Amino acid sequence: MQYDDFIGEVQHRAQLDSREAALSVSRATLTTLSERVQPDDAENLGAQLPDELGRFLEEVDDVERFDFGEFVDRVAEREEIDEDDRADAAFHARVVTDVVAEAVTSGVLEDIERQLSEDEGYDQLFEIAEEEESPA
Repeated sequence: MQYDDFIGEVQHRAQLDSREAALSVSRATLTTLSERVQPDDAENLGAQLPDELGRFLEEVDDVERFDFGEFVDRVAEREEIDEDDRADAAFHARVVTDVVAEAVTSGVLEDIERQLSEDEGYDQLFEIAEEEESPA
């Protein structure tokens, strides 16, 4: 998937006002993800994304273990969203993850999901993508 297509999809699905906002939520989600998963897996994921986005997954070398609530808090902080609007940050993270799921091979995403499944709550991050895969 090309950069413009990725950002356009995030903007459309998250109903954001601008491409800059779509880039901001993408950066916030991908950077936070890079803090939580093993660097090799983050790099593999980043390698399948457009260079402009993949670099957000290559900036962190130290992995931390934190739950989904902390993940959302970090995304919200990076997006500069008020604490009262955490639901927006969670939704944005889900949208970005959904677009990532369409842009990369399933094996790479499964490696990420497997790591995150070690902590409760991360299944929420993949809700949109899994709903779309379900038979109607």
